[in-house]
Amino acid sequence: MNLSKNTIRIVFFLVLAIFCVVVFSWWEIFVPKNPASKETKIFPVIQGEGSKDISNNLEKQGIIKSGLFFRTYTLITGSANHLQAGKYEISSSMNIPEIVYKISLGDVAKFTVTFPEGFSLADIEKELEGKGLLAGSDLKNQTVEVYKKQFSFFESVPDSASLEGFLFPDTYQFAYGTKVDEIVDRMISNFNKKLTADLRDVIVLKGKSIFEIITMASLIEKEVRTKEDKELVSGILWKRIEIDMPLQVDATIRYFLGKKTGGISVEDTQIDSPYNTYKYKGLPKGPICNPGLESIKAAIYPKESDYLYYLSTPEGETIFNKTFEKHKAAKEKYL
Repeated sequence: MNLSKNTIRIVFFLVLAIFCVVVFSWWEIFVPKNPASKETKIFPVIQGEGSKDISNNLEKQGIIKSGLFFRTYTLITGSANHLQAGKYEISSSMNIPEIVYKISLGDVAKFTVTFPEGFSLADIEKELEGKGLLAGSDLKNQTVEVYKKQFSFFESVPDSASLEGFLFPDTYQFAYGTKVDEIVDRMISNFNKKLTADLRDVIVLKGKSIFEIITMASLIEKEVRTKEDKELVSGILWKRIEIDMPLQVDATIRYFLGKKTGGISVEDTQIDSPYNTYKYKGLPKGPICNPGLESIKAAIYPKESDYLYYLSTPEGETIFNKTFEKHKAAKEKYL
């Protein structure tokens, strides 16, 4: 039976229409909005949001061409009920299947942050706040008591002590939205790993506590740079304690004054603070920073010498002396 021209024409246009719909849908779904874009965005998916909310937000932010096709794809693939809350690193160079896969997998955005040796709690807070992770003073409000059951090395540390000294300086990777407790746990766990059983045994044999060692290590960390200097300074500071001489560590003064660098005045050394090692003999109240492994080992393995004094030049060189007279002369020469 011959088909009329009208019927053929209708069939042709119907097939053409279907073809166009298929091609257009393929283009909307599989071709990114900006294939060449290198820009990424942190896109939040809030708990309770469905594919409609997510698709609308993606379209509003210019990440996808059409929210309708995003919803259609999630319905066809059955992924609509598997979209997970979190913050995702997404680009308009990604197509809809790639975006859906990332959100369905819960592949949340991560960032890398490095905390150098000698960073204090305040420094760590500032770094994390810059990443949008912390509200102010969250870390300062944490105390050792909460972690004593989990980490045995805290046994010698007062319950009310802050975590200063025990957040191990290293490079970490965190997901956006990571809770403060998780961040702290990671850093303390790293400390727990780095302070090996062998090191702990030596600390016990030397008649010291972990708290004393970490406090001393924090002073060493802030005072000098090289391994050799750290070992010598460790020997000097432990010797001062033994002979009942004040430690007189400038870094402790800067710590309670909130100063990063610079000299201290005679008036500063007279301020009443448990961290004032000019006014009070022995170790300060607690660590003044988070020391690295090299400084911790220096505190455990001090190098004996005849030196009792040292100073650091503006260039970072450490000058050691046996007598106060020579130390005073060195101060006049180098400082």
